[in-house]
Formats: sequence, C-alpha cells, structure tokens
Amino acid sequence: MATDMTKNKVLVVEDDEAMLKALRSSLVEAGLTVIEAKNGMSGLMVALKELPDIILLDILMPMMDGWEMLKELRGKNDWGKCVPVVILTNLSADEDVQIRNIAELGPSFFMVKSDWKLEGIADKVLEILNAPKVPCP
Repeated sequence: MATDMTKNKVLVVEDDEAMLKALRSSLVEAGLTVIEAKNGMSGLMVALKELPDIILLDILMPMMDGWEMLKELRGKNDWGKCVPVVILTNLSADEDVQIRNIAELGPSFFMVKSDWKLEGIADKVLEILNAPKVPCP
C-alpha cells in the first residue's frame, strides 16, 4: 500500500448512478483515487487490470452480482485473495445467504447503505487502508 493516501485507489462497483456519483465525490474529497464499474463482470475486469488498494462492492447488480464477483476475485490470484473488499449493500447481513457468503468469501467489512452516511463510508475505507496489514495466505 502506498503511504501517500492520494495514491490509494478505490474501485467502486455500483450499478446505481446516483449512489456511484455520491460515493465518488465523498471518496475523492477524502483524498482517494476512484475507479468505477457498474456491474460485477466489468468490476472483476477492472479490478484485475487496475489492482486497486480496496474495493467497495454492491451485491445486487446486473450481469454478475457482487458475491459472484468476489468469489471469482478470491479465486484468481494472491492479490485477489488478499485485497480488502467492503460489501456496501441494501441487504441485511442477518440473512442466511449473506452470513454464508461473508464466512466463505471474507469481505473486510459489511455495510448496509441505509445505516451509513457517505462520510462514514469514506472514513471506514481510510480506516481499513491504514490498518496494520496481516499476512494473507
């Protein structure tokens, strides 16, 4: 990870244009470089090409949902296994399928959109980026 926060790249994978625009604005204001994708399929391609420092990932999207993208990403290479991923969704983490996917795919954090303000999302991204790195298998 780069020590200068302006160098940190965040990939936002989100199909809702208004949410994407709001996230972009908040993350740029926090000093981060933002790259974007509007579905899981393009998100996977962008992630593997750009190797962002962290990924914000929606679950419900066209073409490939967020869980499928994360599963593909985790299976690709060492970078894909280790990159921090924050699930940012309208779905509750209490549902069985979400609990199973969280346990299996290991996102760094699970955020329900309605529970967080934009500044809080940017703060969580910065917190994860600044946290001590643990060895990744």
